Amino acid sequence: QVQLVESGGGLVQAGGSLRLSCAASGLTLSSYAMGWFRQAPGKERESVAGISWSGGSTYYADSVKGRFTISRDNAYNMVYLQMNSLNPEDTAVYYCAADLNLGEITRGSYGIDYWGRGTAVTVSS
Repeated sequence: QVQLVESGGGLVQAGGSLRLSCAASGLTLSSYAMGWFRQAPGKERESVAGISWSGGSTYYADSVKGRFTISRDNAYNMVYLQMNSLNPEDTAVYYCAADLNLGEITRGSYGIDYWGRGTAVTVSS
């Protein structure tokens, strides 16, 4: 069974930082592009960041460019999202995702192969 398990969410003040982690099991991580999505209350799930199977290509939503960094460690089946300069608009449940096609991650949430269950991030003002 494929499982993606997120951790690292919590409550942080505006301007602070968090690092989210995604532990993958049941798949060959090096075969998959990975990404992070988020969903705020009352909003649709949106793509935040993506990374190719090799780590050679990355994608970021305009809203997080320069603040968030996605990385991966295939040997340890881990994906990370370093979030700096957080603001209240970043408050959401953050989901780890895996897909054979990086384009599915960069274009949106439709057709993603595997999802984690999410970790909540709350940024106070």
